[in-house]
Amino acid sequence: MGRTLANKKEIVAELKERLSESQMALVIDYQGLTDAEMKDLRQRLRKCNTSCKVTKNTLMELAVKDSDTWQPMTQFLKGPSAFLLVKDDIGGTIKAYQEFQKATKKTTLRGGVMEGRALDEAQVKAIGDLPSKEQLMAQIAGALNAVTAKIAIGIKEVPASLARATQAIADKGAA
Repeated sequence: MGRTLANKKEIVAELKERLSESQMALVIDYQGLTDAEMKDLRQRLRKCNTSCKVTKNTLMELAVKDSDTWQPMTQFLKGPSAFLLVKDDIGGTIKAYQEFQKATKKTTLRGGVMEGRALDEAQVKAIGDLPSKEQLMAQIAGALNAVTAKIAIGIKEVPASLARATQAIADKGAA
C-alpha cells in the first residue's frame, strides 16, 4: 500500500522543520548498506546532533522547493539518497561520516548545502578538516595565556632591572 497524500504532506512538513533547524545538509548515496550499518551511521551522527533521514527524492524536492537556502540540494537528488541534517557540529559530523565511510566503503557523498551554496565532495572534506570549536577555543586561550604571561614578566622585570642598575651605580660609586 502506497503513501496517502496527507501522509506525504506530513513528511514534507517534517523535512521542512528539520531543514529549518539545520546549518548544513549532506546528501549521500546509501545503496548497499544493511540495516545494521544504517543504525551504526545514525548512532555515530547522533553524537554530533545530526540526524540521518532517508526519504524519496521527490519529497525532499518538495521540501526545498520554496527555500533559497536549500534549493541547491536539488542537483544531488538522484538515486537512493540519505540526508544528513547537521544542527551544530559540522566538522564532527563530517569526520563521523568519513570514519563510517572508511569502515564500510559502501556510501558515497554526492555533495552538501550550506548557507545557500552547493558544496562538492572536496569542499565538504575541507570543512571537515577545519579544527573543531573546542580546539579553536583552546588555541585562543593558549595564545591569550602566553600574552598575559609575557606582560606579567615584563612588568616584573622593570623594577628588577631598575634595582640592578641602581645597585651597579652604587657599587661603581663605592669603588
